[in-house]
Amino acid sequence: MIGQLEDLLEQLDALRARAIAELAPIDSSAALDEWDVRYLGRNRGELKNTSAVMPRLTKEERPVVGQKINTVKAELERQLTAKREALKQQALQQALEQERVDVTLPGRAITSGHMHPLSQIILEVTHIFVNMGFHVVQGLEVETDYHNFQALNIPADHPARDMQDTFWVNPGQILLRTHTSPMQVRTMKQTRPPVRIVVPGKVYRNEAIDASHEAMFHQIEGLLVDEACTMADLKGCLERFAQELFGDGRQLRFRGSYFPFTEPSAEVDIDCIMCDGKGCRVCKYSGWLEILGCGMVHPKLLREVGYDPKTYRGFAFGMGVERIAMLKYGIGEIRLFSANDLRFLRQF
Repeated sequence: MIGQLEDLLEQLDALRARAIAELAPIDSSAALDEWDVRYLGRNRGELKNTSAVMPRLTKEERPVVGQKINTVKAELERQLTAKREALKQQALQQALEQERVDVTLPGRAITSGHMHPLSQIILEVTHIFVNMGFHVVQGLEVETDYHNFQALNIPADHPARDMQDTFWVNPGQILLRTHTSPMQVRTMKQTRPPVRIVVPGKVYRNEAIDASHEAMFHQIEGLLVDEACTMADLKGCLERFAQELFGDGRQLRFRGSYFPFTEPSAEVDIDCIMCDGKGCRVCKYSGWLEILGCGMVHPKLLREVGYDPKTYRGFAFGMGVERIAMLKYGIGEIRLFSANDLRFLRQF
């Protein structure tokens, strides 16, 4: 038995020496993990296999062999920990060498941002009307049914409500505004004529999203009320706007239309900016592009806000900002404005 015990102790010394010798040249974490499994693995490690002889030893031999196994195991684990730390420091040093900063190089310029194309259009359009004597006002995006519909001559049973699918916050009372027109009512209730305002802002429609429609988009509303105001004034104002925005010589066409809060009402077209009115795919070969709706303020609306329609008259107009931007920049997909694609936005 004594010879068997000595052989077992010699095997453990040899295992320790062999393991330490194999550990020295290891230079990667993967190889180190393989060494760990081979010698210290819980299931098939060589040290674990050596421990399997313990049941065959006598009561006197077991403590001697067990102590030897624990000594070898502690030594190998210490060597393993030291090697892991050495490899970690080596990797860190290599990274520092490769990522060294050359302080003599010039600094990198910070890329400047710029205005979104829709913001640019809003600014350009409002600037044109400000130069004509209008004032820019902001409105509420969460509106009452009264200001969004009823005061604008759109009662609860009016078929025009079918044209504006609505996001209701409190059905029949509070909603996300479907147009910027409520500011007509709010402004006129707080101001005596003359009134000249443009109202840019977001509006919301509960409708399907496709290449030409979004659930949230932007409008610019315009309103002028004074004692002397005619359809000719409206046409002159919009002609100047179109020529300022789309270029001199732009031709306008007014087509009869219907809006509950204006009478008479009209849709406004410009001659196609792509083909100069000759007819192309963009204008569907008609030579014209629709840009906005307008009309003379309905007498019912004037009476609703306390204006005497026999003394005061006015005109109003409204345009979709995305529509204007798509025409001005030749864009065929409305969803590009909200996709946050820098390849698109950097063009403006």
